[in-house]
Amino acid sequence: MTEWTDFGAPRWIALLGGLAIMGSPVEAASLSSCVASLKKQAVQSGVRAEIASGMLDGATYDEKVIRFSSSQPEYKTPIWDYMAFLVDPERISDGKALLRKHDATLKSVEKRYGVDRHIVLAVWGIESDYGQFQGDFYTPHALANLACAGGRRSKYFRGELIKTLKIASDGHVAPKAFRGSWAGAFGQTQFMPTTYQRLAVDHDGDGHKDLVNSVPDALASTANFLKDAGWRDHRPWGYEVTLPEGYNGPSGRKKRAPFSTWAQRGVAKVDGKRLSGNTEAALIQPAGSNGPAFLVTRNFEAIRSYNVSTSYALAISLLSELVSGGEPFKAPWPTANPGLSRAQRLDLQKLLNSNGFNVGEPDGKVGPATRAGIKKAEAHFGLTVTGRPAWEVYSRLGGR
Repeated sequence: MTEWTDFGAPRWIALLGGLAIMGSPVEAASLSSCVASLKKQAVQSGVRAEIASGMLDGATYDEKVIRFSSSQPEYKTPIWDYMAFLVDPERISDGKALLRKHDATLKSVEKRYGVDRHIVLAVWGIESDYGQFQGDFYTPHALANLACAGGRRSKYFRGELIKTLKIASDGHVAPKAFRGSWAGAFGQTQFMPTTYQRLAVDHDGDGHKDLVNSVPDALASTANFLKDAGWRDHRPWGYEVTLPEGYNGPSGRKKRAPFSTWAQRGVAKVDGKRLSGNTEAALIQPAGSNGPAFLVTRNFEAIRSYNVSTSYALAISLLSELVSGGEPFKAPWPTANPGLSRAQRLDLQKLLNSNGFNVGEPDGKVGPATRAGIKKAEAHFGLTVTGRPAWEVYSRLGGR
């Protein structure tokens, strides 16, 4: 996961209720004492002593973990930025290739859990770029910082740390393999340790539930999560729809009605086909009345539970359609200044540097330094200063 920049508030922040987690910064002496206490608690909880020591020895104060835990996003990412970044040509192309490569596994997962394999693949693609980027942080050390920093959630993180050590102690994931988010989510589909203990599965049959190195285990565990969250195999996630002119009927995720009722209200699939049947759905317009409209079922809510964000669930839904040969959403997002793909963001950073707005080494990740450079470029060109990695400033710098 990136530094608050491209994903909004991840699901573990939603789980924590958006709280500022930290008390005061962790001093070296107090961290050392706290880590010793954590080792003792872990052993008392059934973790092998050598695992507890091996995974917690060397834990030091991590400024980034502390900063991320006590800060909120600079701004709410517009949905068209979010979608442009998450559902870009590279992720679609990679997804199609991996759909073929892991065809047997995905079909077996779909058969066993009743969850659309394209949805499972899309979660994998968006959570870790199909396992290519599982996170910057060593999970036990990040959780130790959070558990030892005080504040209202230290008990929660202490529990997540003990569960992490237990996963390693039980032999499911190698002690050094835990890489993930600053908040403790790890593996190819980013499970929190508590979620792992409840829903992770051994799909490849090797006796280990390894979400880090085993693609079958990661995909099956994701399907198990979605099934547990309410996914049912007889329903679609939803459809893009058109509304009758001047529509002022029900809308919102909680206002559900059968597809047949929506048809009576004049709502139709965007391809013109009539809605029918008793499957219940809700009408959402995530960009307002001037943007695309969707009827979403409870399967969409299951996706949304993975990361409590409508934008996230739509990105998963769209990516699943595109990797399976479907078409993009038809209605345009209501903006004249759309967002950029990952390749374009990397190019934007290079252009900022070459035009004198230094943002450091280009890596495609839009953090504080890149936003500062964008703001300087926007001011230079007389644009509204936003710090957004968007088309208008990109094209002014020479992007195409």
